[in-house]
Parts: sequence; C-alpha cells; structure tokens
Amino acid sequence: MIFPFRDIGPAEFTGPLPQETDVVVIGGGVVGVSTALYAARQGLRVVLLEKGRIAAEQSSRNWGWIRVQGRDLAEIPIALEAQDLWQELDATCKGRLGLRTCGISYLARTNEEMGRFEGWMRDARPLGASSRILSRTEMLRLHNYPRDGWIGALHTPTDMRAEPWVAVPEIARLARDEGATIIERCAVRALDREGGKVTGVVTETGRIRAPQVVLAGGAWSSLFLRRHGIDIPQLGVRSTAMATNRLSQVLSTAGVDDRMAMRPREDGGYNLAPSAYAELFVGPDAFRHLRRYLPLALSGEFDVHIRRPPPKGWPDAFTTPRKWEADEASPFEQMRILDPAPNKSKVAEISARFGQIYPDLGQVTLQASWAGIIDVLPDVVPVVDGVTKLPGLTVVTGMCGHGFGAGPAFGRIAADLAAGKDTGHALGRFRIGRFTDGSKLTPGPNL
Repeated sequence: MIFPFRDIGPAEFTGPLPQETDVVVIGGGVVGVSTALYAARQGLRVVLLEKGRIAAEQSSRNWGWIRVQGRDLAEIPIALEAQDLWQELDATCKGRLGLRTCGISYLARTNEEMGRFEGWMRDARPLGASSRILSRTEMLRLHNYPRDGWIGALHTPTDMRAEPWVAVPEIARLARDEGATIIERCAVRALDREGGKVTGVVTETGRIRAPQVVLAGGAWSSLFLRRHGIDIPQLGVRSTAMATNRLSQVLSTAGVDDRMAMRPREDGGYNLAPSAYAELFVGPDAFRHLRRYLPLALSGEFDVHIRRPPPKGWPDAFTTPRKWEADEASPFEQMRILDPAPNKSKVAEISARFGQIYPDLGQVTLQASWAGIIDVLPDVVPVVDGVTKLPGLTVVTGMCGHGFGAGPAFGRIAADLAAGKDTGHALGRFRIGRFTDGSKLTPGPNL
C-alpha cells in the first residue's frame, strides 16, 4: 500500500497561476476539494491552492468512516446529504473511492453507555438516522463473536466507509476534469483586501484576484486567520492509526468501543486506532484558549493527554510566526506537510488487542502506522460561515474528526456560501461569531 500523504515524487496537480478567478479555495483536503468540485459544477471559475499535496494531512489519515451515527444533531442532515453525495461521487468515479455500506457499531460494556446511546438515538431517529440498539446476542452475531465484554451496541446499518488516501485524490481529479484549477505546492501567504473586502490572495508565486475565498485549511486555519485579525479557539490534537497486513475477514462491519476502533479495508486488511485517545502538544494557543476548553476538559468525557510543546514548524509551535508580510515566506511554506509520528506504544497496544479480541486471526502484523493532527473546537462542532469582518471570506474548519465523512456536503455548502446561494441547511450552530458574541457553548455528543 502506498500512502499519498508521504511527499514522494512530482506533484500531480500543477499549472500556471491564473491572474483572476471567481473563487479561490485554500486547502486541498476533502472539504477544499469538494468545494472546488461543487463550485465548478455551478459554472464558477475556481482555483484550489494546496501548500503541500492533495489530501496529505488529516484527509488521508482518518479512519475512513462516513457516518451519521453519533453526530451532533445539527450535523445529521448534513451527514445524510454527504452519504448521498458519496454514492454519487463513487458512481461517477466508477467505484474507485472504495465506498462500501458496512454499518458502524458503537460497542458498550456498561448500562450507562447503553443509556447514552439510547438517548442519542431517540433524538436522532426523527432526523433520519437509521440507528438501532443491538442486544448482546445481536451484537455478537454481527461482529463474529469477539472475545470481549461488550453487552450491546448502537448500530447504524446505512453508515459507510471509503479509503481516504484513494478517495480524496480521485475527487480532486474529478474536480479538475470538471473545470477546477488545482495547484499543489503553492502556499497562500495572505488575503488581498481593498476597502475592507477580500479581493484575492497572495501566494508564494504571485497574486490572484478573486471576490470570494474559501479557507479550508484544517489545522492551519486558525494561524492563517489570526494573521488577518480573526481569532478562533481552534487547537490541534494528535491521533494515531494503523493498517494491518491482509488477514482473515472476520469482520465485515466497523466498530468502536472505549479503547479501540476497527474496520475492514479494501485490500483485505483492517484499519485500527485508539478510539478517543488524543494528544495535545501545548503551545501558545493552548494557553490562550485554556478557559474555552476547561468545561470540556473537566467533563472527563474526552481522553486527551497533555504533551510537551509542539515540534518546530507545527501550527502552534512557540517558534512559529503569528505575523508575516505577504512578500516573505510564510509558515505554510516552511512545513508543507504536517506529518506527526504515531504513538508507538498505542500502535503496539491496539494491534495486540485486536488479536486478543479475534484470536483466530493469529499474529496481527502491520504494514503501516501513522498519525494526523485533528483540528478541534471547544464545542466539538465546526465553523462553517462567512466572516463579517472580511466580506468575501468563507471559513470551513474545526471538523473535530468528522471532516472526511461529511466533507462532500460541507464542500457543497461552502461553494453555495461563496456563490451567495441558500445552502439548504440551518447553519446557526456553526457560526464563527459564537466564540465572541457571548453565546454559551454547548458541546456536541461524545459518541
């Protein structure tokens, strides 16, 4: 297996920088690529600029789940649309996205967990979720009789999976074929502004005039915004994952409990990951936003571990510049791809546990392990909004680990926002102003 988030070989998406366009998209992850596709389908001239490689960061490092289950209630209609869009995209790409409807189970070992699952399901089913509660017997049968103490599960049979490191570049190729211009290794240093409005961007190779800019920069978004006077309490946490070698196909669905996530993969192996385990490398922004995150930290619902200051070049490293001129190299050029090392002890623990749960597999060996930086916000839902202080700028960031599955729908929404159209969804929950207008932040479900 070749993981495209390794910066190997020449860039696939190249070309001259246009002098002007209708929309510039900053960031080549699933949301940015989808924005470019749906903007192009509206007949807009769109240019997507990626500082490194398409899908090189979290969009190729995630679990590959496309789920409605466990989402914030405001996200459910968007997640349902995303599933429809994934099916349309996979059909257009002739099945190359690795899309499968496999179902996803949240596995419980206590009655308290089952109660939380039932509570979410009661609220979610009227919105269109197909979720149901599985008894222990039903759960054991569906998951091929695992050796663990689970007592039941919340299961959504219509939830899906795809192969991230294959799917997102394929969607980028589709966007290019439908008229979008995509340029890799071209960092956007700053916004151009005139009269308080966005008029384009300054890149490392020149300027592009554009009345609309969509920022879909993942873990780098808050650094870019702060340089322009917009402060959001976004942080990044490290998440580790791994891919096994080909094994017996004992599991046809995806599942997660309080310690481990697992799903079958197209090549006959499995993706595994610590479920809620995240690591926060404490930098200046972590200190600045501590007050915002305290309620979440004190709730005890999130398994976040504090680590040393971030390595040099990371978005929140102490040495990373927060201000720079448009005619000088930006932090985005100094680190093209944010490629954190995986947590080796977690890799060993999770691969061993998978073998214990399914002993008939024999020794579980790995072909790869990796980590990514998930962009998070203190209420565990994203920002999807235009910026009042900078007319012409739309921000889509802080996906909190949900971005891959919902990416096509959020990209479609971002394209409509940039075009001044009705998005068809209530987006009040995702306002950027909620962090500054005195609104009480209500965290989404930790499911």
